Amino acid sequence: MIVTVTLNLALDTTYRVPGADWDGVNRVAGVHRRAGGKGVNVARVLRALGRDVLVTGLAGGPTGQAIEADLRAAGIPHDLYAVAADSRTTLAVTDPDAGRTALFNEPGPEVSAAELAGFTRYYESLLAGADAVVLSGSLPRGVPSDAYATLAAVAASLGVPAIVDADGEPLRHAPKGRPSILKPNAEELARAVPGSPAEGAEALRGQGAEAVVVSMGAGGLLAVTGEGTFRARMPYAVHGNPTGAGDSLVAGLALGLVEREPWPERLRRAAALGAAAVATPVAGEFAPDVYADIHPQITIS
Repeated sequence: MIVTVTLNLALDTTYRVPGADWDGVNRVAGVHRRAGGKGVNVARVLRALGRDVLVTGLAGGPTGQAIEADLRAAGIPHDLYAVAADSRTTLAVTDPDAGRTALFNEPGPEVSAAELAGFTRYYESLLAGADAVVLSGSLPRGVPSDAYATLAAVAASLGVPAIVDADGEPLRHAPKGRPSILKPNAEELARAVPGSPAEGAEALRGQGAEAVVVSMGAGGLLAVTGEGTFRARMPYAVHGNPTGAGDSLVAGLALGLVEREPWPERLRRAAALGAAAVATPVAGEFAPDVYADIHPQITIS
């Protein structure tokens, strides 16, 4: 079982607007609403790949109830921790004709120190029997920036490998928790650590991460690991909605971690899942035909 943690759960809304006028009035051709947040998207992909998952995180208010109801309707195992404040809503406006997407993310609820301490104890109990844990996404207000480092360290103390996908200060702090994998994208890494992607990844490894995998969109993946440095190169670019591509990629890394795949195969599957996610209209899904086509063509050096 893979546990996914989303401290800033959301009710994701996607508007499909062909031929969008980004400065004017638009008519929405399609609306899609469902539970979201990066860890939820990871869990959806893992479920589609046949892996047992458990979604946890902080949920509150009417929006939190809607998130839980959607997870229940989708048949996704979950065990959420209740907080007093209302969970957030996010909005993605995507123009399939132009291949453009705009995201609008609310900050999330205000979480008290007592609520966070209660969740941390709850989280520790949920890791019993877990093969891995994924810690990903933004942090709600009131949660300190070293939260992922703390949660990764709890997992490490229990022998559960952790993957952290974070940005900004949470990414800078994350190596202190000694995660098995850190997964920033190139822009996130550049904001956190100066230097080239390889230099930044080496710096994060030196601070405690076992491996750092940098996603670079159509440029593929760079992985700096204890077994060496690897580069996954894509045969072609997939155009569509990039929202959730990184989450599908993380799902592939989590599978490779628990199945103890060699790094080249782990990266090939992760990169293929990320690309296949771009071909779908909403986060948490991937296009099987795109995955099957692009997977064998990815080169690893």
